[in-house]
Amino acid sequence: MKKDKFKKEINTLKIFFELYCKTNHKAQNSFNNIIKYQDFTLNNEITLCNDCKKLFDYSVNKLQNCPHEEKPRCRKCPNPCYEKDQWKALAKIMRSSGLKLGLLKIKNLFS
Repeated sequence: MKKDKFKKEINTLKIFFELYCKTNHKAQNSFNNIIKYQDFTLNNEITLCNDCKKLFDYSVNKLQNCPHEEKPRCRKCPNPCYEKDQWKALAKIMRSSGLKLGLLKIKNLFS
Protein backbone atom coordinates (compact mmCIF):
# COMPACT_ATOMS: atom_id res chain seq x y z
CA MET A 1 0.00 0.00 0.00
CA LYS A 2 1.31 3.45 -0.84
CA LYS A 3 2.14 5.94 1.92
CA ASP A 4 -0.62 8.39 1.01
CA LYS A 5 -3.24 5.63 1.04
CA PHE A 6 -1.95 4.39 4.40
CA LYS A 7 -2.12 7.88 5.91
CA LYS A 8 -5.65 8.35 4.57
CA GLU A 9 -6.76 4.99 6.00
CA ILE A 10 -5.29 5.83 9.43
CA ASN A 11 -6.95 9.26 9.42
CA THR A 12 -10.30 7.71 8.51
CA LEU A 13 -9.98 5.17 11.34
CA LYS A 14 -9.07 7.94 13.78
CA ILE A 15 -12.08 10.08 12.84
CA PHE A 16 -14.52 7.18 12.99
CA PHE A 17 -13.19 5.75 16.26
CA GLU A 18 -13.10 9.12 18.05
CA LEU A 19 -16.64 10.00 16.97
CA TYR A 20 -17.99 6.59 18.00
CA CYS A 21 -16.17 6.55 21.35
CA LYS A 22 -17.12 10.14 22.21
CA THR A 23 -20.77 9.32 21.52
CA ASN A 24 -20.91 5.94 23.28
CA HIS A 25 -18.31 5.83 26.05
CA LYS A 26 -17.49 8.03 29.02
CA ALA A 27 -14.02 7.11 30.29
CA GLN A 28 -11.68 8.39 27.60
CA ASN A 29 -7.95 9.09 27.65
CA SER A 30 -5.63 10.87 25.25
CA PHE A 31 -2.95 8.68 23.72
CA ASN A 32 0.04 9.76 21.68
CA ASN A 33 -0.04 7.21 18.90
CA ILE A 34 3.20 6.46 17.07
CA ILE A 35 2.56 4.40 13.94
CA LYS A 36 5.42 3.10 11.82
CA TYR A 37 4.90 2.12 8.22
CA GLN A 38 7.60 1.37 5.66
CA ASP A 39 10.14 4.19 6.01
CA PHE A 40 8.07 6.81 7.86
CA THR A 41 6.43 7.38 11.21
CA LEU A 42 3.06 8.97 11.93
CA ASN A 43 2.57 10.75 15.24
CA ASN A 44 -0.96 11.63 16.17
CA GLU A 45 -2.95 12.08 19.31
CA ILE A 46 -6.13 10.11 19.71
CA THR A 47 -8.77 10.25 22.48
CA LEU A 48 -10.46 6.91 23.16
CA CYS A 49 -11.55 4.60 25.95
CA ASN A 50 -9.32 1.59 26.58
CA ASP A 51 -11.55 -0.87 24.66
CA CYS A 52 -11.74 1.36 21.59
CA LYS A 53 -7.98 1.96 21.78
CA LYS A 54 -7.35 -1.80 21.70
CA LEU A 55 -9.54 -2.22 18.61
CA PHE A 56 -7.96 0.86 16.98
CA ASP A 57 -4.48 -0.61 17.57
CA TYR A 58 -5.65 -3.96 16.19
CA SER A 59 -6.97 -2.23 13.06
CA VAL A 60 -3.75 -0.25 12.61
CA ASN A 61 -1.76 -3.48 12.90
CA LYS A 62 -3.88 -5.08 10.20
CA LEU A 63 -3.31 -2.06 7.93
CA GLN A 64 0.43 -2.16 8.55
CA ASN A 65 0.51 -5.81 7.53
CA CYS A 66 -1.92 -5.67 4.60
CA PRO A 67 -0.35 -7.81 1.85
CA HIS A 68 -2.09 -6.02 -1.02
CA GLU A 69 -0.26 -3.43 -3.10
CA GLU A 70 -3.60 -1.82 -3.95
CA LYS A 71 -5.62 -2.23 -0.77
CA PRO A 72 -9.19 -3.38 -1.45
CA ARG A 73 -12.06 -2.54 0.86
CA CYS A 74 -11.84 -5.01 3.71
CA ARG A 75 -15.41 -6.13 3.04
CA LYS A 76 -14.41 -7.23 -0.48
CA CYS A 77 -10.97 -8.62 0.36
CA PRO A 78 -10.32 -12.11 -1.02
CA ASN A 79 -8.22 -12.95 2.08
CA PRO A 80 -9.80 -11.24 5.11
CA CYS A 81 -7.38 -10.87 8.02
CA TYR A 82 -9.72 -9.64 10.76
CA GLU A 83 -10.97 -12.13 13.33
CA LYS A 84 -14.74 -12.38 13.33
CA ASP A 85 -15.35 -10.59 16.67
CA GLN A 86 -13.06 -7.69 15.78
CA TRP A 87 -14.63 -7.47 12.32
CA LYS A 88 -18.11 -7.16 13.83
CA ALA A 89 -16.96 -4.53 16.34
CA LEU A 90 -15.22 -2.49 13.63
CA ALA A 91 -18.25 -2.75 11.33
CA LYS A 92 -20.44 -1.41 14.15
CA ILE A 93 -18.11 1.56 14.68
CA MET A 94 -17.89 2.33 10.95
CA ARG A 95 -21.65 2.05 10.46
CA SER A 96 -22.47 4.26 13.45
CA SER A 97 -19.84 6.91 12.72
CA GLY A 98 -20.50 6.90 8.98
CA LEU A 99 -24.17 7.61 9.59
CA LYS A 100 -23.37 10.45 12.01
CA LEU A 101 -20.83 12.00 9.63
CA GLY A 102 -23.31 11.79 6.76
CA LEU A 103 -26.00 13.50 8.82
CA LEU A 104 -23.53 16.22 9.88
CA LYS A 105 -22.66 16.93 6.24
CA ILE A 106 -26.34 17.22 5.31
CA LYS A 107 -26.97 19.47 8.31
CA ASN A 108 -24.06 21.71 7.32
CA LEU A 109 -25.45 22.07 3.79
CA PHE A 110 -28.59 23.68 5.17
CA SER A 111 -26.93 25.80 7.86
